[in-house]
Amino acid sequence: MFSSFGKILILTGLLIIVTGGVFLLISSMGLGKLPGDIVVRRGNFIFYFPLATGLIVSLILTLIMNIIRI
Repeated sequence: MFSSFGKILILTGLLIIVTGGVFLLISSMGLGKLPGDIVVRRGNFIFYFPLATGLIVSLILTLIMNIIRI
């Protein structure tokens, strides 16, 4: 029982590391600072809503999922 739990924890950790690397890669490419992204700064409060980035990422993931399914 504990060996399978350990494998799940290791896989979860690897998934988190890969996801973090993808986020670093995406931010270095300029995604997250597109013209359609909403940023509101008021004093020490910052509200960030990545609308354009979310739409582009959704479109790319949809295309990848459709290609994989076919």
